[in-house]
Amino acid sequence: MASHRNEQITKRIDKDFTYHRPPMERVQDFTSLREKAKELAHLINELVPDGREKSTALTLLEQSNMQANAGIARQYPAEKV
Repeated sequence: MASHRNEQITKRIDKDFTYHRPPMERVQDFTSLREKAKELAHLINELVPDGREKSTALTLLEQSNMQANAGIARQYPAEKV
């Protein structure tokens, strides 16, 4: 059982840490996500007082944007570089 779990994790690592080139028609999706995240980041910066919460909110927003981009990119075949 542990061997099967290890094999699953190995496959996920191989997928997650390999470049996945999306087709050109999806590139605009990355731009759209980034623009909306940037808009929200500016709003957070404007409304939330400086401090740990603001910093955490901006960090989590950045992570959310990166995860959304990965969600798009990883549906395409991995590319050997």
